[in-house]
Amino acid sequence: MQPLSLTTPSLLFSAITLILLSYTNRFLSYAQLVRTLRQQSADNPARTRGQIANLYRRLRLIRAMQVLGVGSLLLCVVAMFCIYITWQVAGEVIFALGMISLALSLALCLKEILISIEALHINLESMGPDETESKKGKRKA
Repeated sequence: MQPLSLTTPSLLFSAITLILLSYTNRFLSYAQLVRTLRQQSADNPARTRGQIANLYRRLRLIRAMQVLGVGSLLLCVVAMFCIYITWQVAGEVIFALGMISLALSLALCLKEILISIEALHINLESMGPDETESKKGKRKA
């Protein structure tokens, strides 16, 4: 097995940075949604209660995703430093921890996406039947 070089952890910098940018965009869109829900909750608190609970779950997941993503980036930097000062084994172990942190962050991202899809389905159901169901009903009639 060849020793880990400085370039291997550095390859993750652009990927992790893009992932963190994506997480930040999701956070900002949820912040806007929270502001909108705040206005709606004054008009109809019962209707928005479920959406607010769902948002709390999603915001907690985004926070964990961001923490793990930043942790992954920091671990890659520390791994590069360890490799630079020829602490090869420490660098490899720390890089592996960074990869695990990144994988956990992505797994939480997937979970958050699934929760978001569930929330969208609930909102769509509250608006009425979707177009495909109404087309099927027209064909049968």
